[in-house]
Amino acid sequence: MAHGHRARRAYLEMIDRVTGRWLELFAGNTELYSTAYWDLLTALWSADAPVRKTDALAAIKGIKSAHTAGKYVDAAIRLGLVVETENPADARSKLLRLAPDMREHLDRFFDQALDEVEATAQRVARQRAAEDRR
Repeated sequence: MAHGHRARRAYLEMIDRVTGRWLELFAGNTELYSTAYWDLLTALWSADAPVRKTDALAAIKGIKSAHTAGKYVDAAIRLGLVVETENPADARSKLLRLAPDMREHLDRFFDQALDEVEATAQRVARQRAAEDRR
């Protein structure tokens, strides 16, 4: 189904609102407005369990170098967004998980983002219905 300009614009406006909420998570720290942090934090949130550090590095899709991806992971640890622990099953590896407050912040972020999606879908549906009546 092809969507009109108004629906596409509503989508972009929704993305802007969701982007603003992502920045609010980090008190406006635009350094964290990066797909590398998005990939890392959402992968750890989705796993809902500790993740091997090498798997977390691989989750950062836009960065092919493990060394460079590691800089993002190290920064997330330093900022308290991610917690690194020893892996009891393999002394050669580390485990990463979201810091508990980061998990709570992401839960709220996703709830707000879903609210935005639902509101936008309803707005687009109303616009389409109004256009169909014309």
